[in-house]
Amino acid sequence: MSASPDVRTPRRSTTAATPHGVPGRLIALLAVASGMTVANLYYAQPLLSSLSEVFHTSTATTGALITLTQVGYVIGMLFLVPLGDRLEKRNLITVLLAVTTLALLAAGFATSFPMLLIASLVSGATSVVAQILVPFAAGLAPDHARGRVVGRVMSGLLTGILLSRTLSSLVSDLAGWRTVFLGSAVLMALLGVALRAALPSHAPTTTIPYHHVLRSTVRLVRTHPALLRRGLYQAAMFGAFSAFWTTVSFVLTGPGFHYSPVGVGLFALVGAAGAAVAPFAGRWADHGLTRRMTGLAFAVAAAAFALAGFGGHNVILLALAAVLIDTAVQATLILGQHTVYQLDPAARARLNSAFIAMFFIGGAAGSELGSVVHHAWGWSGVAALGAALPLLALLYWTTEGRRPADGAAVGA
Repeated sequence: MSASPDVRTPRRSTTAATPHGVPGRLIALLAVASGMTVANLYYAQPLLSSLSEVFHTSTATTGALITLTQVGYVIGMLFLVPLGDRLEKRNLITVLLAVTTLALLAAGFATSFPMLLIASLVSGATSVVAQILVPFAAGLAPDHARGRVVGRVMSGLLTGILLSRTLSSLVSDLAGWRTVFLGSAVLMALLGVALRAALPSHAPTTTIPYHHVLRSTVRLVRTHPALLRRGLYQAAMFGAFSAFWTTVSFVLTGPGFHYSPVGVGLFALVGAAGAAVAPFAGRWADHGLTRRMTGLAFAVAAAAFALAGFGGHNVILLALAAVLIDTAVQATLILGQHTVYQLDPAARARLNSAFIAMFFIGGAAGSELGSVVHHAWGWSGVAALGAALPLLALLYWTTEGRRPADGAAVGA
């Protein structure tokens, strides 16, 4: 796709390049930074019981903390991430991390539940730094190695998602819930300094006004069928992922297992093994296997939920299902981003904004549906729901053509 007149060519780092074009230390920093920032969305999940007692709120009211954090993230995806194409990225990242630090400090020192809610909304919105760093990495990488570089950065992001609950449980058990937020505030401040020093200058790729940037983000969904397709694929997969991780804690703390909150957090470590697939998924994409491996991932996810259905009283089966689900979801995410980033190099931040927003909506719906289904039909109902979502995606996948417009040019 030809560049528009307002497109500027990003300046590459002058640091000595590795075979894939990006210094290894920078890739590692971007991976760690992505994981640390996205973890802010999940720290509160294992703390809800403690927060309910501290602020004397009902379980339902306390649960709004998670919802509002996710709402903040979607707001950030829609209104802040597109700025990655409009502003110099290093400056944008620095400002967002500074605001995140202040919001987390406010959460850690919160004297009322409304104050905690507002702080969580703000920190959720500015934690989209992770979704600016990923297209940043994609822009630095050469075409032949973009999948590998994005895969390595995404492995850090996905590890942050999977380990955040465990870390939060352990820290709060040792030092209290406030330490979780205050500790993350310190980490965000240090991260801001490190990224400011390490990131190369990366000029804006467009000079169009901000409101035109937002409008063009919506237009990208209409003009690129592959963006909508991959967004729907990932919405189904992230919906299944969220349904599993939202409700499995009910199973583990129930009569079959009697796990403590820390035990549930430790179980989440099992799922972290799935993050290892990210670099491999990047290589599959670089070698033209996007479509084939996407279909296989859908089938693996459906089979994993079938296995989970039989594992309601067997922690080994549940753990195996968790690894397979996380592996499949992460594979489709990397493959999807590789496809989306190829659509328009000058609009990667906006493409990523639309893509992530679509599948986070699917994740929110999956979390809510999972809770409702578990209340009505128990764990077997959740397993059926979780299997149905990737199967629906698999049916949709069979309609995917091999035209470049459908993103199949990178598949086979």
